[in-house]
Amino acid sequence: MANRADNNGANLGFEAQLWATADKLRGNMEPSDYKHVALGLIFLKYISDAFEAKREELLGEELADAEDPEEYLAENVFWVPKDARWSHLQARARRPAIGKDIDVAMQAIEASNASLKGVLPKDYARPALNKVMLGELIDLVSGIGMAEEANRSRDILGRVYEYFLGGFAGAEGKRGGEFYTPRSVVRLLVEMLEPYKGRVYDPCCGSGGMFVQSEKFVEEHGGRIGDIAIYGQESNYTTWRLAKINLAVRGIDADIRWNNEGSFHKDELPDLRADFILANPPFNISDWGGDRLREDARWKFGVPPVGNANYAWLQHIHHHLAPNGTAGVVLANGSMSSAKSGEGGIRRVMVEADAVDCMIALPGQLFYSTQIPACLWFLARNKNPGGECRDRRGEVLFIDARNQAHMVDRTRKEFSDKAIARIAGAYHAWCGGADMPTYEDEPGFCKSATLEEIREHNHVLTPGRYVGAAVSDEDDVPFEERFAGLKDTLAEQFAEAEELSTLIQMKLEEVFHAG
Repeated sequence: MANRADNNGANLGFEAQLWATADKLRGNMEPSDYKHVALGLIFLKYISDAFEAKREELLGEELADAEDPEEYLAENVFWVPKDARWSHLQARARRPAIGKDIDVAMQAIEASNASLKGVLPKDYARPALNKVMLGELIDLVSGIGMAEEANRSRDILGRVYEYFLGGFAGAEGKRGGEFYTPRSVVRLLVEMLEPYKGRVYDPCCGSGGMFVQSEKFVEEHGGRIGDIAIYGQESNYTTWRLAKINLAVRGIDADIRWNNEGSFHKDELPDLRADFILANPPFNISDWGGDRLREDARWKFGVPPVGNANYAWLQHIHHHLAPNGTAGVVLANGSMSSAKSGEGGIRRVMVEADAVDCMIALPGQLFYSTQIPACLWFLARNKNPGGECRDRRGEVLFIDARNQAHMVDRTRKEFSDKAIARIAGAYHAWCGGADMPTYEDEPGFCKSATLEEIREHNHVLTPGRYVGAAVSDEDDVPFEERFAGLKDTLAEQFAEAEELSTLIQMKLEEVFHAG
């Protein structure tokens, strides 16, 4: 495989070329339309490759029937009818009726595999879809995974699928990025939480990236895939379909629920208590229907404001944690300091209840969908679980990771493997353990703060307030890094000033009405 030293394993050496070629083929189609055309074919190629590999194996067994669907389903391999196999479609790729052929193939696969019912795209025959382009795309996808053994083929196709998801997120901007969490951010969450074994949950699972990385984490660390049980919910039907396909590409079995009401109003898994929760909820959602949820068992720390769902997400996630469960949540920076509509009070109660374990400030330009600075909240049901972890009650770890990412193109940053290891290493050292190095505060990077120190800052959880300035010669820091740091700090201070102004206005109104 390609060297993974500093690129998070995101590039096999041909994904970028494949994306560029496929992107040219789409002509005047919008990325949102073309997305399902390309990703549907990549999925079809994967299940056909996996089927053919199993079929060859069965043909070599004397008592096996290579045309018996049960032989495949017993091995978690999708049954692919003859007219749906990739070789059949590839042979017909240049025919005018190829669109109809693909739709028939998708329908046949859904009919033969209950878990894929209603998931696959079936509109390749529509007149607006250029059939010459479609034939060329089939030829392009045909080159993926050829002459590869099954597991290698699965990994390649899975990574191509993920690369295309990222490419479409970039091409579509906000609309496309809503369902896609950048790979390096997911990897950081996974390396922090270490979901080796247990129930993993995402209440707003998007295209399923959190689950893919969780499973890969277990594989890379020698665990067993079956030790993880995966649960999720998604309110966007199209995105739910992408998640189902994304997981199927990798052979990951998961209970992913869909309804258009969402996790707040129709919690599909009300009794689930997860060992690990990884989530990237949509930031600062104002129309979440909070006016209909004024009384709810999930609001343990306070009723979240009607105009912003951030603290509803945090409390929904905390509610679903098992007794020793931990969670990593991506949110907008404002969640760390906002005092609007009672958010400051909810945050204070969460901190005093020891629900907050660690806070990480992220760099800007990590996400396809927004330039809003983001952060990571790590929540814990029990900060004294025993075992290898020490008693962390009364403490919160703050990490300022704003200078830990590097530019990967003109508009976007990523965390390298080295940066992820440094951030996760600080957290694991702080948590304790027999094999962990001794934790030490590092000015400008990390600080273990007591509840008393947090009270002095009015329960504001912005890491920059706690970690201080790095001990270094500023002249050795590149101008671009200093400028980016100053820009982030300024944006943070503007946000805090706006929130303080709002708080003062609210107090004045209270005094006025009281008078």
